[in-house]
Amino acid sequence: MDNALTTDGTAGAPLPTSPEQLLEHLAALGIPTVTHSHPPVFTVEESKALRGVLPGGHCKNLFLKDKKDRHWLVVALENARIEMSRLDKVIGSARLSFASPDRLWRHLGVRPGSVTPFSLINDRDHRVTVVLQQQMLEQDPLNFHPLLNDRTTAIRPDDLIRFIRAGGHEPVIVPFGTEEE
Repeated sequence: MDNALTTDGTAGAPLPTSPEQLLEHLAALGIPTVTHSHPPVFTVEESKALRGVLPGGHCKNLFLKDKKDRHWLVVALENARIEMSRLDKVIGSARLSFASPDRLWRHLGVRPGSVTPFSLINDRDHRVTVVLQQQMLEQDPLNFHPLLNDRTTAIRPDDLIRFIRAGGHEPVIVPFGTEEE
């Protein structure tokens, strides 16, 4: 189940928080979720092919860094076109680029292909700023991996924000991204 083949030096390392612990945490917060198991998926295209008729907004998650070495988790609808040269100005950053798998593991405790807003549970030092696409929050439910990419968890938008805030993060909610054709 845990992706043992990684190129980031984390092969075999246990997750700091298991999907089961995450779901227990959500339940303790009074946040209802529904989780579906499926084969591991690594891309939006793979997700589309496997999800069947799961309702709601399906999302992509980008773990980025900027030239000042700040880290950003950008969450948007899967079809959103994200122009990083514009996004940096919208969120108050400069020169965004993808962060390395090592940084992803150190800051969010997940591996590539499993990036999710739920991984903020592992950012206890609050070093990551989460950016939510405003348009995404109009979908109900929203679907994300619960720390591993072999399942999908549906959550209401308000409950996602409540989870993020309960962990000490204040989401930046901004309109960005146009649908890809």
